[in-house]
Amino acid sequence: MVKLNKIYTKTGDDGTTGLVRGPRREKFDLRVEAYGTVDEANAFIGKARLSTGGMPRIDTILARVQNDLFDVGSDLATPGEDPADGPRSLRVTPRQTEWLEEQIDGANEKLTPLKSFVLPGGSELSVACHVARTVVRRAERICVELKSVEPDVNSQAIVYLNRLSDLLFVLARLANSNGEADVLWVPGDNTGTRKG
Repeated sequence: MVKLNKIYTKTGDDGTTGLVRGPRREKFDLRVEAYGTVDEANAFIGKARLSTGGMPRIDTILARVQNDLFDVGSDLATPGEDPADGPRSLRVTPRQTEWLEEQIDGANEKLTPLKSFVLPGGSELSVACHVARTVVRRAERICVELKSVEPDVNSQAIVYLNRLSDLLFVLARLANSNGEADVLWVPGDNTGTRKG
């Protein structure tokens, strides 16, 4: 268990930060950007949870996701291989992604079929899920870029983020009366006469 007695250490005043292991990194380092964006996504999911009022199942799913995202952040903050004689690092596992897929499949059964792309809109919870989804997509892109320069990045963390964005899309539709209140894209509708 993590124990935090002092919130400020002043060690980052020089523009660097410490990872779980290895040398300190600049705060604009790609690895720091990766786990920092995962943290940002987690905050937006927390904000979405404020709107789950009458949808406790979505709140339960998002609560589990928030915890898993800390695992993703820890994974990304731990570069390199574990020493043979040391403790094992926390890594994202295929089972965590499988759980996301189970939630997607369960929610998707209740949704009306899509007839067009969905615009972020409808209910407050739906929009909050879409905002979180876009931040998760950005985190995924950064992680893919990081893996291109640091191959030791756990591929399962990237797979997890990819699937999480899918889950957030489905939950956004679920929050819009099972998709019935989705706001759909109308290609070329730029006349300014469309309402809603």
